[in-house]
Amino acid sequence: METDASLNSNSQLQIRFITKQEQYSVPDAPFAVQANISTTQLNTLVNELIKELPNAPETAVEFDFIVAGELLRSRLSEHVTERGVSPEGVILVEYVERLPAPQPSDCLLHDDWVSALNARDKWILTGCYDNTLHLWTVKGKHKLTIPGHTAPVKAVAWVSVSDTMASFVSASHDQTAMLWEWNVATNAVECVHVCRGHARGLECVAVSKDAAKFATGGWDALLKIWSAGVHSASDGDDGESVSKKAKHEGNKSQVRTPLVTLKGHREALSAVCWLRDGAQVVTASWDHTLRTWDIDTGALVSELCGNKSFFDLHVSPLSGMFITASADRHVRLYDPRSSEGSVVKCTFTSHTQWVQAVRWSPTDQHLFISGAYDNALKLWDCRSPKVPLYDLMGHEDKVLCCDWTIPKYMMSGGSDNTLRVFKSKTYPV
Repeated sequence: METDASLNSNSQLQIRFITKQEQYSVPDAPFAVQANISTTQLNTLVNELIKELPNAPETAVEFDFIVAGELLRSRLSEHVTERGVSPEGVILVEYVERLPAPQPSDCLLHDDWVSALNARDKWILTGCYDNTLHLWTVKGKHKLTIPGHTAPVKAVAWVSVSDTMASFVSASHDQTAMLWEWNVATNAVECVHVCRGHARGLECVAVSKDAAKFATGGWDALLKIWSAGVHSASDGDDGESVSKKAKHEGNKSQVRTPLVTLKGHREALSAVCWLRDGAQVVTASWDHTLRTWDIDTGALVSELCGNKSFFDLHVSPLSGMFITASADRHVRLYDPRSSEGSVVKCTFTSHTQWVQAVRWSPTDQHLFISGAYDNALKLWDCRSPKVPLYDLMGHEDKVLCCDWTIPKYMMSGGSDNTLRVFKSKTYPV
């Protein structure tokens, strides 16, 4: 095996190009290239080969290259040496069309910090530190300002959306979650259930995939599961009907109590996500742990331990992998299926201050975004831990929340009172 020192500018490596994008597939014969070949030079070489294809593109295509499971971000000789790849054999170089840079699309102004965010279909729901909720279209038109909470709103989530009616839930530092119903046609909204049970402020909320339940967590270190149904014949401790209770309370809101309360965390819950089977949820906490719970039995299924307080967690809807934001400048990747689940599989380092929010792409198992106190939203490929794909700039203060539920829109809210929307060219309107 050649040593690092011997892989100089005069050395050569044998490579073979492979791709999953069949329209760009080239003959798989090995090529001899200079060991210190750059990604720019590899791009030129692949484009020359593509010109010979029957349906060759009219213009040059920008590619990224994957070697030994990671995106090539240095010269090939450095990359293979760092990853222990033998320079004696034929090195497989996978090429994929480079993701275009997302473009700034909208800046939606609020009256206070934007601390909660969730999009669905053509609607955006935000929550603020001035205790209000806001409804917007994805085109940037403001539909409603919704008062109701008596303390900052820290989390929001859509429950259901149709052409005529929608429902959503909000969680606040006022110790309540509120379940809302919105008449889309008349643009009228009402709080139909006030969910009481937490003893301290709420930090997170998540709705199950079947929209039957939602989970909340907060500063009392408790995980609570609630019914997400908007209409029911009776609810609350005394079972009074909605109309009877409304007469007593002077409004249509009905107090709802939790279906399940799970104890185990020692400090505040900062994030909660439902797993794909719908029977389990995973929670992140300031106590440095990620815990997976079985909702039906109330049992703790597993626990992953970190060395920092977790600020956010998101589970990939495609791969089931966990990404986390912590009280430092790193994003971490965990594989919950691993027998060594507590071991961080990858650390992504580019932010210069605490990372506050993370979200996976809904359509690509390799992509995610992260927002931090350095005012930046970053787009990552999990095969490139040292360098993000793009820095999505625009915020003038800390990023507090982000969302990537709609494939073509990456969004972030911050303490500069704005919601920033970035549109991916991969998903044209």
